[in-house]
Amino acid sequence: MAKSATKTIPSKTGKLLEVREFVASEARDFGFSDEDISKIALAVDEACTNIIRHAYQNNPDHEIAITVEKKKDRFEVSIVDEGRRFDPSMLKPLNLKEHLTRYRRGGLGVYLMKTLMDKVEYNSLGDKRNEVRLTKYLHPVRSRR
Repeated sequence: MAKSATKTIPSKTGKLLEVREFVASEARDFGFSDEDISKIALAVDEACTNIIRHAYQNNPDHEIAITVEKKKDRFEVSIVDEGRRFDPSMLKPLNLKEHLTRYRRGGLGVYLMKTLMDKVEYNSLGDKRNEVRLTKYLHPVRSRR
């Protein structure tokens, strides 16, 4: 049976610590290791930062809703905003070595989310709402030898 919890914050980077603590607490209750808890919290932080900077263009007068759903084998975080839409297909493939040699700041959020989580989805919910859904499996299936 799925259990969920929701936290809504204003679109201010100063509220990201609250989000990380909320998600970390829920992930800990679900049974994740400290390492996985850190990965989940960082991925959610990156998603919220992208929403604040890009969807809301740093306007603090909007809201972001973060919902954690604990399902049998997986932990899903849904992050919903009403800002500008993001189309992940418009991202150029990331060449990490080239990116780092140019000392660019930023631009790694989506890459980090995909690296830290098992699944990252972008959905249009209609009525001008966008969703980033981040999924982490409690016991990932490992290849058998």
